[in-house]
Amino acid sequence: MDTAQRLERLESTEAIRQLVSRYAVLVDSRDIDALTNLFVDDVRATRTERGRPAMRDLLENILSEFTTSIHFVGGTHTINFVDDDHAEGVVYCKAEHEYGEQWVVMAIQYWDRYERRDGQWLFTGRKIRHWYAVDALDRPIGPDKTRWSVTGPETIPQVYDSWHDFWSRHETPAGAAAPRP
Repeated sequence: MDTAQRLERLESTEAIRQLVSRYAVLVDSRDIDALTNLFVDDVRATRTERGRPAMRDLLENILSEFTTSIHFVGGTHTINFVDDDHAEGVVYCKAEHEYGEQWVVMAIQYWDRYERRDGQWLFTGRKIRHWYAVDALDRPIGPDKTRWSVTGPETIPQVYDSWHDFWSRHETPAGAAAPRP
Protein backbone atom coordinates (compact mmCIF):
# COMPACT_ATOMS: atom_id res chain seq x y z
CA MET A 1 0.00 0.00 0.00
CA ASP A 2 1.20 3.50 -0.68
CA THR A 3 1.25 6.26 1.94
CA ALA A 4 -2.23 7.55 1.06
CA GLN A 5 -3.73 4.05 1.30
CA ARG A 6 -2.00 3.41 4.63
CA LEU A 7 -3.27 6.72 6.01
CA GLU A 8 -6.79 5.94 4.83
CA ARG A 9 -6.59 2.52 6.50
CA LEU A 10 -5.45 4.11 9.79
CA GLU A 11 -8.30 6.63 9.62
CA SER A 12 -10.79 3.83 8.93
CA THR A 13 -9.43 1.80 11.84
CA GLU A 14 -9.88 4.75 14.19
CA ALA A 15 -13.37 5.46 12.85
CA ILE A 16 -14.39 1.84 13.52
CA ARG A 17 -12.94 1.97 17.04
CA GLN A 18 -14.91 5.17 17.69
CA LEU A 19 -18.05 3.47 16.35
CA VAL A 20 -17.61 0.67 18.89
CA SER A 21 -17.00 3.12 21.74
CA ARG A 22 -20.04 5.21 20.79
CA TYR A 23 -22.15 2.06 20.86
CA ALA A 24 -21.17 1.42 24.50
CA VAL A 25 -21.85 5.02 25.56
CA LEU A 26 -25.21 5.10 23.77
CA VAL A 27 -26.30 1.76 25.25
CA ASP A 28 -25.49 2.94 28.75
CA SER A 29 -27.19 6.32 28.24
CA ARG A 30 -30.20 4.63 26.55
CA ASP A 31 -30.04 6.97 23.55
CA ILE A 32 -31.96 4.54 21.36
CA ASP A 33 -32.25 6.80 18.31
CA ALA A 34 -28.52 7.60 18.17
CA LEU A 35 -27.72 3.94 18.88
CA THR A 36 -29.94 2.80 16.01
CA ASN A 37 -28.20 5.23 13.66
CA LEU A 38 -24.90 3.39 14.21
CA PHE A 39 -26.30 0.63 11.96
CA VAL A 40 -26.76 0.62 8.19
CA ASP A 41 -30.28 1.58 7.14
CA ASP A 42 -31.04 -1.93 5.84
CA VAL A 43 -29.62 -3.81 8.85
CA ARG A 44 -30.99 -7.27 9.54
CA ALA A 45 -32.61 -6.85 12.96
CA THR A 46 -34.15 -10.31 13.31
CA ARG A 47 -34.46 -13.37 11.13
CA THR A 48 -37.55 -11.88 9.52
CA GLU A 49 -37.12 -8.11 9.91
CA ARG A 50 -34.75 -5.60 8.35
CA GLY A 51 -34.17 -1.89 8.71
CA ARG A 52 -33.55 0.68 11.37
CA PRO A 53 -37.15 0.77 12.68
CA ALA A 54 -36.96 -2.96 13.40
CA MET A 55 -33.50 -2.54 14.94
CA ARG A 56 -34.78 0.31 17.09
CA ASP A 57 -37.63 -1.90 18.39
CA LEU A 58 -35.21 -4.74 19.10
CA LEU A 59 -32.77 -2.49 20.98
CA GLU A 60 -35.56 -0.84 22.95
CA ASN A 61 -36.86 -4.26 23.99
CA ILE A 62 -33.43 -5.58 25.01
CA LEU A 63 -32.41 -2.45 26.91
CA SER A 64 -35.67 -2.36 28.87
CA GLU A 65 -34.75 -5.72 30.45
CA PHE A 66 -32.34 -4.08 32.92
CA THR A 67 -31.85 -0.62 34.40
CA THR A 68 -28.30 0.67 34.86
CA SER A 69 -25.62 -0.76 32.60
CA ILE A 70 -21.93 -0.09 32.19
CA HIS A 71 -20.02 -1.36 29.15
CA PHE A 72 -16.22 -1.19 29.35
CA VAL A 73 -14.92 -1.66 25.82
CA GLY A 74 -11.42 -3.10 25.98
CA GLY A 75 -8.34 -2.36 23.98
CA THR A 76 -8.61 -5.86 22.57
CA HIS A 77 -10.22 -5.09 19.24
CA THR A 78 -9.15 -6.78 16.05
CA ILE A 79 -10.22 -5.33 12.72
CA ASN A 80 -9.78 -7.21 9.47
CA PHE A 81 -10.52 -5.32 6.28
CA VAL A 82 -12.30 -7.27 3.57
CA ASP A 83 -11.90 -4.36 1.16
CA ASP A 84 -11.81 -0.56 1.40
CA ASP A 85 -15.44 -0.33 2.56
CA HIS A 86 -16.03 -3.57 4.48
CA ALA A 87 -14.42 -4.96 7.63
CA GLU A 88 -14.97 -7.51 10.37
CA GLY A 89 -13.87 -7.29 13.96
CA VAL A 90 -13.86 -8.87 17.38
CA VAL A 91 -14.20 -6.58 20.40
CA TYR A 92 -13.76 -7.47 24.06
CA CYS A 93 -16.09 -5.89 26.63
CA LYS A 94 -16.74 -6.20 30.36
CA ALA A 95 -20.32 -5.25 31.11
CA GLU A 96 -22.30 -4.76 34.27
CA HIS A 97 -26.09 -4.66 34.49
CA GLU A 98 -28.50 -3.80 37.27
CA TYR A 99 -31.21 -6.43 37.05
CA GLY A 100 -33.68 -6.27 39.92
CA GLU A 101 -31.77 -7.31 43.02
CA GLN A 102 -28.80 -8.55 40.99
CA TRP A 103 -25.71 -6.75 39.73
CA VAL A 104 -24.81 -8.94 36.77
CA VAL A 105 -21.26 -8.96 35.41
CA MET A 106 -20.40 -10.30 31.98
CA ALA A 107 -17.33 -10.92 29.88
CA ILE A 108 -18.32 -10.40 26.24
CA GLN A 109 -16.97 -10.62 22.74
CA TYR A 110 -18.79 -8.75 20.00
CA TRP A 111 -18.29 -10.30 16.56
CA ASP A 112 -18.87 -7.33 14.28
CA ARG A 113 -19.34 -6.54 10.62
CA TYR A 114 -18.73 -2.98 9.46
CA GLU A 115 -19.45 -1.13 6.26
CA ARG A 116 -18.55 2.35 5.10
CA ARG A 117 -21.46 4.15 3.50
CA ASP A 118 -21.29 7.75 2.33
CA GLY A 119 -17.93 8.05 4.08
CA GLN A 120 -19.23 6.83 7.47
CA TRP A 121 -18.40 3.49 9.09
CA LEU A 122 -21.50 1.71 10.44
CA PHE A 123 -22.41 -1.69 11.82
CA THR A 124 -24.02 -4.18 9.46
CA GLY A 125 -24.27 -6.63 12.33
CA ARG A 126 -23.11 -7.49 15.85
CA LYS A 127 -23.14 -10.97 17.32
CA ILE A 128 -22.78 -11.05 21.09
CA ARG A 129 -20.89 -13.99 22.54
CA HIS A 130 -19.88 -14.28 26.18
CA TRP A 131 -17.86 -16.28 28.67
CA TYR A 132 -20.13 -15.71 31.65
CA ALA A 133 -23.01 -13.71 33.09
CA VAL A 134 -23.39 -13.93 36.88
CA ASP A 135 -24.33 -11.78 39.83
CA ALA A 136 -21.35 -9.84 41.16
CA LEU A 137 -21.59 -11.86 44.39
CA ASP A 138 -21.25 -15.10 42.45
CA ARG A 139 -18.19 -16.53 40.70
CA PRO A 140 -18.38 -17.78 37.11
CA ILE A 141 -16.89 -21.19 37.77
CA GLY A 142 -18.18 -24.63 36.94
CA PRO A 143 -20.01 -25.89 33.90
CA ASP A 144 -22.84 -23.29 33.95
CA LYS A 145 -21.26 -19.86 33.68
CA THR A 146 -24.44 -18.06 32.65
CA ARG A 147 -26.83 -17.47 35.51
CA TRP A 148 -28.86 -14.61 34.03
CA SER A 149 -32.13 -15.22 32.25
CA VAL A 150 -31.74 -12.23 29.90
CA THR A 151 -28.95 -13.86 27.89
CA GLY A 152 -28.49 -17.26 26.36
CA PRO A 153 -25.83 -19.78 27.36
CA GLU A 154 -22.16 -18.89 27.16
CA THR A 155 -20.50 -19.56 23.82
CA ILE A 156 -16.93 -18.44 24.49
CA PRO A 157 -14.47 -20.15 24.45
CA GLN A 158 -16.31 -23.23 23.16
CA VAL A 159 -16.93 -21.62 19.77
CA TYR A 160 -13.22 -21.85 18.98
CA ASP A 161 -11.92 -25.05 17.40
CA SER A 162 -8.51 -24.24 18.90
CA TRP A 163 -10.08 -24.47 22.39
CA HIS A 164 -11.26 -28.01 21.74
CA ASP A 165 -7.97 -28.99 20.10
CA PHE A 166 -6.00 -27.66 23.07
CA TRP A 167 -8.07 -29.51 25.71
CA SER A 168 -8.05 -32.70 23.68
CA ARG A 169 -4.28 -32.78 24.32
CA HIS A 170 -4.28 -31.68 28.00
CA GLU A 171 -5.78 -32.81 31.27
CA THR A 172 -7.98 -30.46 33.25
CA PRO A 173 -5.95 -28.80 36.05
CA ALA A 174 -6.57 -30.16 39.54
CA GLY A 175 -9.57 -28.51 41.18
CA ALA A 176 -10.84 -26.95 37.95
CA ALA A 177 -14.09 -27.73 36.19
CA ALA A 178 -13.62 -29.78 33.05
CA PRO A 179 -13.83 -27.68 29.88
CA ARG A 180 -17.09 -28.14 28.03
CA PRO A 181 -16.97 -29.97 24.71
